[in-house]
Amino acid sequence: MHIIPVLDLQGGVVVRARMGQRDQYRPIDTPLAPTSAPLDVARGLLSIHPFTTLYVADLDAITGRGNNDAALARLRAAFPQVTLWVDTGIADVDRAVGWLATGLGHLVIGSETQADATLLRRLAVDARVALSLDFRGEAFQGPAALLDPACWPQRVIAMTLARVGSGAGPDLDRLADVRRLAGGRAIYAAGGVRDAQDLALLKRHGIAGALVATSLHDGRLTTASIAAL
Repeated sequence: MHIIPVLDLQGGVVVRARMGQRDQYRPIDTPLAPTSAPLDVARGLLSIHPFTTLYVADLDAITGRGNNDAALARLRAAFPQVTLWVDTGIADVDRAVGWLATGLGHLVIGSETQADATLLRRLAVDARVALSLDFRGEAFQGPAALLDPACWPQRVIAMTLARVGSGAGPDLDRLADVRRLAGGRAIYAAGGVRDAQDLALLKRHGIAGALVATSLHDGRLTTASIAAL
């Protein structure tokens, strides 16, 4: 089970995400870090376990209100041993290729910011690319063409926005649907993971990994419970 802590960046700091309601996100207050600065929060997360990957969502870039490029560069420099999976809302082929060339990390292509499947069809074979299938309630966020697994890369995230930070548990039905279509691709769960029991359950269901945040900050997913997995 590939456990990937999440950093949601907005206004240069890490914010506490909850149920996809971005207008209500506030700087995170966590026992893992003295401030909400990305480096502090990342250090706190890595103090729990030597995670090999961090997922970073640049919410300002995704919503077209600026970017957190400087924070990303600092994270990359401070933690060279960690691979960053980054969603910056990129939907253009040239921008995606240019971003990958910077070496900051792997590119997550979020369905909610795509107009069509052009970018996925061009980059699906690149091992540094992952697709996030974003769902808000029962509604898929993005063009229907992205639900065709023919354009999927080898890593696919099933993102249930209403469960992010909710403590509701992972969306097993949706994950099962995505996995049936995936044809052997690695599927990652995002939203609702509460503890190590949820992670063990996902593993039994054939899920390759999970994006987690609240369960780490709230102390329900601990060094010992991760080690036990």
